[in-house]
Amino acid sequence: MVTAVAMETADRILDAACELIAEEGIDEVRIARVAQRARASSALVHHYFSTREELLEQALVHSFERAGDDRFGDDESSAPESGTATLALAIRECLPFPGDPEREWVLWVELWLRAVREPSLRPVAAALYERYRKWLAEMISAGEENREFTLTGDAEQIADVAMALLDGAGIRAMVADPAMDVEAGRSLVARTLAPLLGVEPEALA
Repeated sequence: MVTAVAMETADRILDAACELIAEEGIDEVRIARVAQRARASSALVHHYFSTREELLEQALVHSFERAGDDRFGDDESSAPESGTATLALAIRECLPFPGDPEREWVLWVELWLRAVREPSLRPVAAALYERYRKWLAEMISAGEENREFTLTGDAEQIADVAMALLDGAGIRAMVADPAMDVEAGRSLVARTLAPLLGVEPEALA
């Protein structure tokens, strides 16, 4: 049986690993550095994660699951009442604006790179993308149901377009493309999605 203390300790170690991955890149992360950041011993880290590779893989999963709980969860208590406003907020959260979104993007890029090289990580990436797609599609369907959106195509197709736009614009912003910062990315997504939803671009930006 896993105790609350054990779960808290493992989460602290994973949080430390995520911070170091975001700061230095996954190839530079070492068990000793993670232990130091987590205020733990290397032996304790090895107790929870038998190898460095296991720790790094679980750290990426941990980060995306935590972000997913925040972003894709079922708690609607703080969500905007308008479906259009909700989607506009989602577009912003899915681009690498400074702060937590930018940090999450660094980890996304690390996962993409590792999944390309290591097929064992591809199901992890696919599962996270499916969750992302479902979240966007449900948001779009909700807007259609309350008659804010008049869809051109079905919600899942539009979600796929949104994901492609967000990933493409986000990568360009992350590499400091002077023609595509995060605000330009948000405007591009809004202008492209608006006709598919039957709303004005300004409503999504």
